[in-house]
Amino acid sequence: MRVLLVEDDVTLGEAVRDHVASADHAVDWTKTLDAAESALSTTGYGLVLLDLRLPDGSGIALLKRLRAKGITTPVIILTAHDQISDRIEGLNSGADDYLVKPFNLGELTARMLAVSRRYSGRPVSLLRVGDLEIDATDRRVTATGTVIELSSREWAVLDALSSRVGAVVSKSQIEEALYAFGSEIESNTVEVYVSRLRKKLGRDHITTLRGIGYRLG
Repeated sequence: MRVLLVEDDVTLGEAVRDHVASADHAVDWTKTLDAAESALSTTGYGLVLLDLRLPDGSGIALLKRLRAKGITTPVIILTAHDQISDRIEGLNSGADDYLVKPFNLGELTARMLAVSRRYSGRPVSLLRVGDLEIDATDRRVTATGTVIELSSREWAVLDALSSRVGAVVSKSQIEEALYAFGSEIESNTVEVYVSRLRKKLGRDHITTLRGIGYRLG
């Protein structure tokens, strides 16, 4: 999953960025509302982690603008303000969850997974596709009981496909899942990782629809 972190506190931002990246997500970190809006206008994100107090304004204002434009990207608010009124305002403005600083990074991971499952239509973390079992929480894949070792980028491709089992996922969507904002993307990168997944999972699990994308299941 590709995550946008909007946080101006350098110490916290580094901790959250490194933790989320260690779970094999691509993370773009911005420190202002302007930078966040620029990133959101050019890149598709699976989740936004949004601070409320930023140098150039309120995170709530950004959230309201996103929802007014019809942008449904899930948002988790991260803030030091723990008043009930602040939580209500955030949730009523379109936030999907709320974490008060300081928070446990493990809890952040759990909430991220819960929110992403709701949006992907995957209410549980364990998914079965043919003889495959895909556990999104533990990032583990097994085939008929045998664990299949995947690299971080192989998992990113599988996660993008398994979030929409039976539906077509475009090449550009997979590219966004693979790399952080601004990274170089070779023209055949997606094909390379899909090929590697087929060798490990079995060729029949992933279908190519030429010129359209890929489908799992």
